[in-house]
Order: sequence, then C-alpha cells, then structure tokens
Amino acid sequence: MDNQRRNLLKAGATAAIGGMFAGSHIARAELAATDSQVRTIPPLAGKMGLRLATFAPKAGAPHRVGVVLDDGRVVDVGVEAQQAKLKLAFDPSSMLSLVASGDKGLVQVKALADKAAAGKKALADVNRVQLLSPIPRPQSNIYAVGWNYLEHFEEGKDARADKNVAALPANPVFFTKAVNTMNGPFDPIPYDATNSTMTDWEAELCLVIGRRGRNIPEDKAMDYVFGYAAYNDTTLRDIQQKRHGGQWFKGKSLDGHGPMGPWILTPGGFDLNESRIICRVNGVEKQNGSYKQMYFKIPRVIAELSRGLTLEAGDIITTGTPPGVGYSRKPPEFLKPGDVMETEITGLGVIRNPIKAEA
Repeated sequence: MDNQRRNLLKAGATAAIGGMFAGSHIARAELAATDSQVRTIPPLAGKMGLRLATFAPKAGAPHRVGVVLDDGRVVDVGVEAQQAKLKLAFDPSSMLSLVASGDKGLVQVKALADKAAAGKKALADVNRVQLLSPIPRPQSNIYAVGWNYLEHFEEGKDARADKNVAALPANPVFFTKAVNTMNGPFDPIPYDATNSTMTDWEAELCLVIGRRGRNIPEDKAMDYVFGYAAYNDTTLRDIQQKRHGGQWFKGKSLDGHGPMGPWILTPGGFDLNESRIICRVNGVEKQNGSYKQMYFKIPRVIAELSRGLTLEAGDIITTGTPPGVGYSRKPPEFLKPGDVMETEITGLGVIRNPIKAEA
C-alpha cells in the first residue's frame, strides 16, 4: 500500500471516530471520556461479508448474537428469527454455537440480516448497545503466535532477558493465553501496580477457526477460517520474561489482558492482503504493520499448529504483532492508569480500551 493510500485510511478512520483525534497530543482525560463516540464501521471488501457481534441491548442484559449493518444498525438475530418463525440451527445468544453450526447457521443469519436491512425497520444503533467480545468466554485457551514479524523479533533482541535466541526460529513460536484474559472491545484493562508496572501493547489480527480439523494441509487452511477480529495481546513484560523461568504464559495471561472485537468479520468482507495492524496510545501511533509483513502467513500458522493437535470450531488464534511495542523503545514505554489503548485492523474495525487501576 502506498503512503498516500495509507494516510487516507488513517484520516478516514480518524474522522469516523467523531473527530476525537484532533492531534497526536490529545489528553488522556479527553480520550477516557469517549466511551459513547461513533464507532468506526469500515466498508465491506466483498458482498458476502458479515460483521457478527455479541451484544447486549443495555448493560447487564442477556447476550445476543447480532449483525452490524453498514449504516450502524444492529440486527438481533434471535428476534428476527422469532418474527420470521424460523427455527435456527444455533443458539442466538452464543457466538460459539453459531460458529459450530457451520454454513447452515451462516446462511440463516445472512438471510435474516438482508431482510431486516431491506425493510428499513427500526433497529438498535451500534452506539447504543453494549458490544462485548465476540466470544465472551472462549472454550479453551487462546492460541498465539510470537515473533511473527521479523522487525518485531529484531527490535526486542536488546530488551529480552533471554539472549539465547539469536535468529528467528524456522517454525512458528506458539504459546497460549488463559481464558480469562478475554475482554470486551471497549472495556477497561485492569492495572495492579503491586503486581507489575510494565504493561505493554501488542496489536494483532486474530482469527476464529470455523470447523474441526487436525493435520490441516497448508493449501486448505483458509477453508477453516470462520472470520477475523482485532485483538491486543496485552503483556506484563517483567512477569513474562523474568519471574517464571522465561515462560511466557503467566505474563500473557492476566485477567482482562486480551481485548477482542469489535465483531468477527467473515472472510468474504475482508481484504486480508490490504489490511494493516495499528496501535495507538492516547492518540499517538505506536505500531503500524501489514499482513504482508507477517513472516508466517495464516495458512502456515494453521497447518503447523494443527499438526497432531486438533483445532475446534470456535478456537481463537492471534497471529503476532508488528514492531513498535513499548518495552523495546528507548527509553521503554509502558501503559499506565488513564491511558487509552486503541487497536485497529483497517477494513475491519477499531477496539479501544482504557487502562484502569484496580482498587
């Protein structure tokens, strides 16, 4: 993507968020007050794309599966099915159930969404519902890929506690994040200074597996992708690198340190090769990389991960972060209470998470 197009994308995203980024020096207090701002709805890349969200009509209400339309209206799939007297192939309160239903469920959702959109009926506004993580409670640990951008691997060499890995491994590096790391796209990330003051950002593209598979061939791997979402592999660097023998799991797995959303975008609506992975902190851009820069592309990741290991429909895989993380900067930078971390996947959407001190 050339610089002019990249700048236009950035400018368009900024304008769509209600002009809240008037400059790169916006105060944290101003950002923290933007919970109700207009949410970015990028145009779909293809006609078959669906923005599948888990939402509540109001805070505390039961979860619903919905489709976010181009104009920002939210189709409540369960309500529409009831009115159409349609027996759904899945539980309309569960995204995991929809994923497990396969093509049958997606066809039903598409038909209901198209009918609701064409009817111009009164539907909830995306800015007036509570958007949760598309998969609020994962069925298993989240799979993650480390060091999947060469520049990110290189930038961390001096900062890493473990100096033994001098060259990028020949195979993807896998780890997992615990189930309770999952967080909503606009919810606060907890901060406990008695545990760590080295909270770092890692903007990532994540994918959701659409059907069960083991030993998946690389040339068939994309057939197993249900959809994509924005994700941030928020990490406690000192816990990750120094406290537990260099094992990454604990430093990657604190509660709430894995926001995802704002919805799952099905592959037909997403141009993967043109996507960019961007992180901003308090309106200042920290990361900006592209899918094309990934060292191990998604087909290779799925093929390698599934060798002898069964992937289930609904499993989540995060695909690695581009350069620009905080701990490798000079001097290092870390998130603190009052900061707002924004993760954008161009063509997909934006999530925005304030950092909030625990009482």
